Amino acid sequence: MITLPNECLFEILYNLKDYRRSLYSCLLVNRQWCRNVVPILWSELDVFKNKALVKTCLLMLNTEEQALLIPFNIMLPNNSKPLFEYTTYVTDINIDSVDGIINWLYHEKQEFHYSWSTVTKIIKHSLTLMLLRTSVKLKYLSVRGKAVNLLEKILIKSTSLSSLTFSRNELLPEDIKALAKTLCILVFRNVILVM
Repeated sequence: MITLPNECLFEILYNLKDYRRSLYSCLLVNRQWCRNVVPILWSELDVFKNKALVKTCLLMLNTEEQALLIPFNIMLPNNSKPLFEYTTYVTDINIDSVDGIINWLYHEKQEFHYSWSTVTKIIKHSLTLMLLRTSVKLKYLSVRGKAVNLLEKILIKSTSLSSLTFSRNELLPEDIKALAKTLCILVFRNVILVM
């Protein structure tokens, strides 16, 4: 049997990007198909809305990011590392919801001496740091809520970032100037300028 070159196979599979169920089936065909499907499935995700994605991403935290969670007694999954470094394929991240984190915490039946709000914020922060560190192909980033402490990391780490959307943030004028110089497209919605 003649096999298609990876480039051709990727183009064919990319046309199925809106048919995720079909792509999941393609994962199981063989290794070549799997290697071509994973980047498509992981390119655009709402990590923070899905408990399975939260669990997978928690497995990819480095020691520094894990250390942020230790004071809160957050028990990380003890599964083996994933076969792929999935987050390297991410091109589009939407950081707005904590539903997936809450669902993961509820499913894992974790108990804390801190409020759920505090725990979800620290997990969200740790996951965001990991995504910014590993998402080398990141082009579009949408951040809802306070992210001023992440601006430096966003600007330093993301060389391919072409669009950054902030909503419901408090930004200083110098933050906005630094962002405007760096990005091609800058969208602000419900942003409070702190003077």
